[in-house]
Amino acid sequence: MASRFLRIITNIDRRVIYAAVSLSVVAPLIFKFPMPISISPETVTLYERVEAIPDSSTIILTFDYYPSTLAETEPMSIAALNQCWRKDLKIITLSTVGLGGPSIADRVMATMAEQFGKVYGVDYVNLGYKANYQAVLLGLGKSIRSIYPTDFYGTPLDSIPIMRGIDNYEGVEFIFIVSDNTIVDFWVGLVNAQYGTEMGAGVTAVMAPKFYAYVRADQLVGLLGGMKGAAEYEELVGAVGMATTGMGAQSMVHLMIIFFIIMGNIAYFIGRREK
Repeated sequence: MASRFLRIITNIDRRVIYAAVSLSVVAPLIFKFPMPISISPETVTLYERVEAIPDSSTIILTFDYYPSTLAETEPMSIAALNQCWRKDLKIITLSTVGLGGPSIADRVMATMAEQFGKVYGVDYVNLGYKANYQAVLLGLGKSIRSIYPTDFYGTPLDSIPIMRGIDNYEGVEFIFIVSDNTIVDFWVGLVNAQYGTEMGAGVTAVMAPKFYAYVRADQLVGLLGGMKGAAEYEELVGAVGMATTGMGAQSMVHLMIIFFIIMGNIAYFIGRREK
């Protein structure tokens, strides 16, 4: 019996393994298997802080991420927009990432604005990208117009209704950072530390452990970590999206990999015993 099991395991065609892994990815995306999601305290505190912002206030939502991390970061942006526009918040978007950031913001904001009936220039504005992010973040604390005289499309800020009366960070209630890089360090070190503006962040899973220290130090009010953090936020917001669906596929793939690792180890020990 053991010898037969050993022969089956050691002779499995690698294409069978590839097919099993592919199926474990595709099936949850098609059939949307429900997965239980435990919500972390850092996600709850971020959600509650945004909920506490007075309706119709203005916040900054950043798109500080590249197209390569859309699976983790874009669901965070969408969930944040669901919550913010449910509260009728005014949103200023910008990006410190030149490759893809402003265009991602343009696409996501336009799609969500259509769902909520929001109008560009009145309910939201896309400032786009400016090089030298450290100078940009510091400059925004003194004068937004000195850094962004126009929006992403070249329209002067003075002619955009949402920007009237907003000259620097004092005009915004909160900064929601969504990032896949170390720009969070600079938002915290240059903006929160010097101007006292409250902020929260959503980052990729590999980056999250570093930024929990900022939450403990009260420099970030909350933190979303990777696809799981995005799924948690979707759960709180009540808008199931790509992250919740993706968690099913991610969990199934992990289980499949664990299964093959266990089978491989069993075969190894059986083979060693027979020798």
